Formats: sequence, structure tokens, C-alpha cells
Amino acid sequence: MAPVPPGIRLLVSFNRDQWYRALTFILTFLLYTSFHLSRKPISIVKSELHRNCSSLSELTTVVSNVPSLHSDMDCSWKPFDKSNYKQLLGAMDYSFLCAYAVGMYLSGIIGERLPIRLYLTVGMLCSGLFTCLFGLGYVYNVHSLAFYIFVQVANGLVQTTGWPSVVTCIGNWFGKGRRGLIMGLWNSHTSVGNILGSLIAGYWVSSNWGLSFIVPGLIIAAMGVVCFLFLIEHPNDLKNMYAQNLSPGNLAAHSWKRTNGHTEVYLQYKDNKNQSYDTELLLPQDSICVPVQPVVVVKSESEPSAISFMGALRIPGVIEFSLCLLFAKLVSYTFLFWLPLYITKAAHLDAKKAGDLSTLFDVGGIVGGILAGLISDKLGKRATTCAVMLLLAAPMLYGFSLISKLGLGPTIGMLLVCGGLVNGPYALITTAVSADLGTHKSLKGNARALSTVTAIIDGTGSVGAALGPLLAGLLSAGGWDQVFYMLMTADFLALLLLLRLVTKEMTSSKSHPISAVELKEH
Repeated sequence: MAPVPPGIRLLVSFNRDQWYRALTFILTFLLYTSFHLSRKPISIVKSELHRNCSSLSELTTVVSNVPSLHSDMDCSWKPFDKSNYKQLLGAMDYSFLCAYAVGMYLSGIIGERLPIRLYLTVGMLCSGLFTCLFGLGYVYNVHSLAFYIFVQVANGLVQTTGWPSVVTCIGNWFGKGRRGLIMGLWNSHTSVGNILGSLIAGYWVSSNWGLSFIVPGLIIAAMGVVCFLFLIEHPNDLKNMYAQNLSPGNLAAHSWKRTNGHTEVYLQYKDNKNQSYDTELLLPQDSICVPVQPVVVVKSESEPSAISFMGALRIPGVIEFSLCLLFAKLVSYTFLFWLPLYITKAAHLDAKKAGDLSTLFDVGGIVGGILAGLISDKLGKRATTCAVMLLLAAPMLYGFSLISKLGLGPTIGMLLVCGGLVNGPYALITTAVSADLGTHKSLKGNARALSTVTAIIDGTGSVGAALGPLLAGLLSAGGWDQVFYMLMTADFLALLLLLRLVTKEMTSSKSHPISAVELKEH
């Protein structure tokens, strides 16, 4: 008999739980990538909704020696052809983000009371529908501001199904040991989605901007179907499945015992002494002769009840991190929605090139999120890690506003640095910190609080995400410098809100994540 190839030996060296963890990691990564992929097109298309036709006017004048009749209004998309187009575009951003912020507080509470897989599937299918509807406005020549705002509001509400669901799933499968690094890697889906969304939208933005929305809409809807088919919410779901599908012919003995509200199933498999080593290697671990082992099946009557909104707020650290995220997300989402347009105006690039260049901010965000998770795991100090990055981000933002006017090379470098420092704290708070607080020891093992805690933190952050682009639209009318002053102020406020937690961490006798720190009740 031929030996088993080394590659197969490597594959089967991982047990079943490790494979399911990998599946959950990859699947939730792709699911939330599609959410951000569908949010990005609006920032790319903005420069196409209100175009600068001065170059076209100059060309017409040179060729015909007749004063050009073209103006910005001739090649812009109504109703964004008016002089207050920045405010109108900002109102669209605000509509989406305000609906997202309001819906997020409800989403976590609803998500804890419904099957996550079905809840997330419905949300993704609806999000795909509304994203496509925005693009169909181009196809059917719709020029009503009310239509676009309605689509943005509806899309903002249904997209709130995503974050609490995926964070709850990933938190259920991965413990606290290396949570910062694992979730730092996992949270790169935000930047990957922004990058892919920018590239997809940029491909069609100049020729048919409707497809810049329709294609991402179809992608998120397709991923909703994948979610329905493959997402496993909790490891206990597998235990229930295997307990229900055991074949009696494979069992030599079994018994049932009730202990502390759980049902334990004791199983013993028949011994097959004629199996070779290679055959045993390829068989699942639970198909080999093993001693009697308990399989715990959690019954519904023993499940903890969902936590209340006020109960989640009383968890130490939730309020501070929520308010900190409000300002951190304000900065991040201002870049998400306005960076391509800023690059278009500051560097005088077309919409596609500006969109491609803006992806470097997200590349820096991937690195920043991973470093934040790794450092906070190593030091055991989540709040301190966030505070240091926020302290460095503020002066870097001012530097970016100056250097972006000097040329393409310096702009690329500053985009990478600013992306890492801005998105690092944002990524850490929305992932590892949320998971830590959602499984805080004061909850006494009630993991069902994770969805509500995640929704409170991200919902509060989404208030800042709604305010940032709106303020940017208003302030940019007086010059982009005012926008950068607003962003730097937000970073300093986020830092101030963490000072109490930082002090507590620095004076603590042990280095451990915030979830284990003995914080006084508010």
C-alpha cells in the first residue's frame, strides 16, 4: 500500500474543530468584505455626479474659436449639478450613516433573539437590492434627490445586520488568548472591501456609473446565499448535529446524564483492530477506537437570557470605548467617503485614478489593524494601544494636508501612514475590545451579551461616522484645511476619553486585556 502523501498528512493533522474555525474565519471575512465593497462606490462616483467641465470648455474654445457653452451643469448629474453640490452629497452620506447608527442599536438586540445565519442572510439580500437600486437610477435616468436619499436610508438600516452578526460568530469560535492578533487579521476585511469596492466602482465610473453600484449589489446578494448555506453560528451547533446524527451501528455503548442543566452523551466506538495506520490517519478522529468521552449538548432551557440594553451599558469600559469610537470612526468614515474627491481636487486627478490612489489608505489600515491587535495582545493593554495610535494620528493628519499638495510620491507615503494610525484604533475597538467586553467576567458566562455590546459600541461609533462626512461637506466649502482641523480635534477627543482606562491599565499589577481589568462601576 502506498504511503499517504505529506500534504494530506498535513491536512489531516488539523482536527475537526480547527477546520471549522478556519471555515468560520474565512466565511465571515468574505461576508463583511462584501458589506464594505457595497458601501465604497458612492465615494468614487461623487466626482462623476458633479464633474469639472473646464477642460472640455477650454478644448471647445480652442477648436472652434467660439466661447464654450459648456458649464459644470452640462456634464453633471442632476440634482447634483447645483453650486451646493457638496452639501447634497454630504446629505446622502448622512442619510446612510444616520440610518445605520440608529438601526445599529436595535440590530444587536434583535440579533440576539433571532438565528444569526437567517438574520444576516436577509440583511445581505436586502442590501444587495438597495445597492442595485442606486445604480438603476443611472439606467432609468432618475434625477430625484428624494429617490437617492430613500435608497441610502434603506440600505443603511439593512446593513446594520452585518457587524453584530459576524463579530458574534467570530467571538463564539475564538477565545481571548490571541484574540487581538486574530481579529486584527480578520478585521482587514474592512480595508479589503474598500479596496475592491474602489477598483470595481472605478472601472465603470467614467463610462457607466450605474454599474459601479449594480455589480457590488449583486456580489453582496450572492454572498448572502453563501451565508445561508454555510455559516455556523456557534460550536455547540455542531455538537448538537453530531449528537443527533450518530449511527447506532457505530456505537458499542451510550448513556445519558443530566449535569448542571446540560445533557452529556457518553459514546464509545467499536474497535477495528484490522485498520492500518494510514487508514486511521485519514479517518475522522471520532471514528477511531477511543475511550468513553462526554459530548455536551446544551439544551435550550439552560441557555442564558439575552442581556438588556442598560445591562450592557453597565459593563465596565463599554461607555468609554463607545464614545472613543464615536470620534475615531468620525475620522475613518470621513476619509472613506471624501478621500477620493479630495484627491481629485488637490492632485487634479480624474475619478478613476483618485479612486485607485485612495485604496492606499486602506492598505495602511490593514497593517495598522494587525499591528494594533498584535501589540495589545503582547502588552495586554487595549486602551493604551489605542491611545498611542490616536496621539500619533493627529499630527500625521496635519502633515497629510500639507504634503498632499507637494506631489504624488509624498502623498502615497502619507496615505499609508495615516491609514494605519487612523484605522488601527478603530479596528481594535470594534473587534477585540468589543469581544472582550461582550464576554466580560461580570456577565458570568452569558455570551449572548456579545451581540448587544458590539451593537452599542459600533452604533455609538456610527453616530460619529454619520457626523464626519456631513461636517466635511459643510466645512469643505470654506477650504479643505478646515476639514483636517476637524479631524485632528476628533482624534484628540477620542484620546481624552480613554485616559481613565489608560491610567487604570498602567497602574495595574498585571498586563491583561481590558475585559479582565478590575474597573470600578460608573
